[in-house]
Amino acid sequence: MERCRATKANGEPCKGTTNGSDGYCWAHSPNNASERRRLASRAGKRGGRGRPSVEVRQIKAKLKEIAEGILDGSIGQAKGAVASQVYNVYLRALKTELDIQERTELLERVEALEQSSEQRRGMYGP
Repeated sequence: MERCRATKANGEPCKGTTNGSDGYCWAHSPNNASERRRLASRAGKRGGRGRPSVEVRQIKAKLKEIAEGILDGSIGQAKGAVASQVYNVYLRALKTELDIQERTELLERVEALEQSSEQRRGMYGP
């Protein structure tokens, strides 16, 4: 198979293999521009990966406050234990949300690869 004839933004030649007669890989082919825009648009609506790390830092700070409050006596043990349990449930929900997001992104990538593979098979035969 031939290499893509596109040049990457950093000036290096693309190392992808061509998908069809246009001489470009899937990522550079003008034929796939609308699909790339659609995927980029969906990815942009997810909120990024920065939000969960901010939430985790905030929860860690709250848990530290609770621990210090229990140790200095300003927060009762029962109240501190319940608050810690609630934050633990929240962290598990956050992890589940991230797992689902990662699986969804992976599924989209696999579907795009399968579609690209089917297009190549159609062009070059079985």
